[in-house]
Amino acid sequence: MGLKKGDLIDEQKRHPDGCGLVVKIMGGGEGFQKIICCGHELTEADVVPDVTSSVGRKKGQMPIGIVLDEKKQHADSCGLRVMIIDGGAGLQGVICCGHTLTLTSMRELKFGERGLSTDQPSPPQTMNPIPDGQHGTA
Repeated sequence: MGLKKGDLIDEQKRHPDGCGLVVKIMGGGEGFQKIICCGHELTEADVVPDVTSSVGRKKGQMPIGIVLDEKKQHADSCGLRVMIIDGGAGLQGVICCGHTLTLTSMRELKFGERGLSTDQPSPPQTMNPIPDGQHGTA
């Protein structure tokens, strides 16, 4: 069946003893097989409609909001892209089309993505209007 854009996979659905990994499918997914996290295999059975509380979720070395992109290393793949939403301390890899996506599959964000533009000058630095040192009456 495969996954579709917008699907959320939550480790806490079937494995409350895990780190609480939540990933969002950003694209691709026809060849999705499983996610290995905390020794658990997360599959299409772990898709949830909404993310529950972040209580008990343990973040790993992979930053929240980072995208793993299968096409970055495997041009012959279905192009699965997943975003780490929460948790992830026990993430070992995402298996899709026979490939394993890990930290090395991170997609580098460039200026121009997410509304950032390289054409605009950076905002000017302002001085602190309050001088350092003592002032006023005590």
